[in-house]
Amino acid sequence: MAATSYDAESAAAYRASRELPREGLTAWREAVAEEAGLAPGMTVVDVGAGTGAFAAAFHDWFGVRVLAVEPAPAMRALIAPVSGGVEPVDGRAEALPLPDACADAAWLGSVVHHLADLDKAARELRRVLVPGAPVLVRNTFPGRSQDDLRVRFFPETAEGVDGYPTVERVTAAFESVGFRRTALRSLPQQSASTLGVFADRLSRDADSKLRALSDEAYARGLARLRAAAAEHPAEPAVSWMDLLVLR
Repeated sequence: MAATSYDAESAAAYRASRELPREGLTAWREAVAEEAGLAPGMTVVDVGAGTGAFAAAFHDWFGVRVLAVEPAPAMRALIAPVSGGVEPVDGRAEALPLPDACADAAWLGSVVHHLADLDKAARELRRVLVPGAPVLVRNTFPGRSQDDLRVRFFPETAEGVDGYPTVERVTAAFESVGFRRTALRSLPQQSASTLGVFADRLSRDADSKLRALSDEAYARGLARLRAAAAEHPAEPAVSWMDLLVLR
């Protein structure tokens, strides 16, 4: 899948509609704590950091320094730098502008399907991580997307997911440079307090899956979502994604 281009308007739309509320990420915080063992003073590389939501969360949750690597200037401009905490970095996964063995963990959040060269990215992460450091991949994978909210209401998006790298493909890329898979977990995340709020916040322009749909498919999906929100007004907008861990 090609990298997505962002201008200031689309970056702001992404931040408004795609960033998850911190209170909806409890399961992810607990899983990362269990799988990565992060502690104050450690350094995490956030590859494809977007507008920096997870970079800020990692710093706040674990007291780590985060190198927020993001190639899009408009996205990077929205990352809030924190002295000694979060540092925006202009760079790509395939050519990280970072020294060897400088980081204790890497985070790739919804990014592997945007990488131009997954194998090269794996080699770069092997270079910048200390031996034994984990790579934490948060992504939707082919054959495992049935509990994604967008697939639930916009089933045509599953066709796009089918073109993403599989768990096996990602694992093979990292195994070729010395990593091994240690965990694959499906975890919940709450995007909004209700389906209605989720529908109100939805932005087609800020979501590559939704942008790929025809106008008719998008309209049908939005109608499904609105109908579900009306029928179950108190239902929270909960989606599931995978955490793949390699070290």
